[in-house]
Amino acid sequence: MDPIIQIDTSFIETHTSFAGLVSELALAFSSKKTIVPMRHHHDFPNPEVSTDSTLLLMPAWNPSESAGVKIVTVSPENNQFDLPSINGTYIYLDATKGTIKAILEAKSLTAKRTAAASALASSFLSREDSNSLLMIGTGALSINLIKAHAAVRPIKQVFVWGRNFEKAQAISNQLSNEKFTVTPIRDIEEKISKVDIISSATLSKTPLVLGKHLKEGQHIDLVGAYKKDTREADDEAVIKSSVFVDTYQGGLKESGDIVIPLQNGTLTVEEIKADLFQLCSKEKVGRTSDKEITFFKSVGHALEDLTAANYYYKKYSNG
Repeated sequence: MDPIIQIDTSFIETHTSFAGLVSELALAFSSKKTIVPMRHHHDFPNPEVSTDSTLLLMPAWNPSESAGVKIVTVSPENNQFDLPSINGTYIYLDATKGTIKAILEAKSLTAKRTAAASALASSFLSREDSNSLLMIGTGALSINLIKAHAAVRPIKQVFVWGRNFEKAQAISNQLSNEKFTVTPIRDIEEKISKVDIISSATLSKTPLVLGKHLKEGQHIDLVGAYKKDTREADDEAVIKSSVFVDTYQGGLKESGDIVIPLQNGTLTVEEIKADLFQLCSKEKVGRTSDKEITFFKSVGHALEDLTAANYYYKKYSNG
């Protein structure tokens, strides 16, 4: 049996082209060949920190070609241990023989594929001339989301907000050599109505993107709020927008950004315009006018993980 390849964070960080990864995801969503069961989502008690942790298992198979499963834990209080809230491993398999081909560090893989999925959605949903972005959140996804959106739109100005201003400043410093300017801000209201794209990736339990601040033509990209009782955008934002999801399979069940509006009658399933499968296969259209506000909710999908694992495995194998 061939040795198991170890693909670490450093390799993933230095071998990512968001334009390339977005293209791979577009092909995967349009082909519909990958078999993806509903992810396993288990909350379990964590009495030491008085907040539940979550175990996620995300398998996918491309018959006789590739397969894999991601194992992830989410521990929201890990900042007190100076650790990231999300940790995980991706096991990449030979779909014919069932042997393990590679083990990939899942935190970086997840960040890259999540950002690429948001950029893929943006390519259908944001205005083509979108040149400004508000990034809400300063976690591991922030820099990736900024770079991914900039790979599909001519972003010139980026504003970053976080509960910790110093973290927003640190992101600005890290991106100081990019083709766009990055400015930390202290108040979301300062810029939310002035940008073309709003991207939010937080663990906030209450909405940060408020509909009263939205303007015509904006695109909203929501990546956080991974539980049914948490949300990043309020009902007014939903009412003012055309709503899209990454997949109906997860989007309708896993995040409060969709679940709560469905439960309280603000939104119906029929009013959700499309998912990425439909957009990429051209079954449905995305933005239909420059004045439309588009709202994309991403909860993640195992197809994205397998596509990213394929992407990095090929890069590693090809030297």
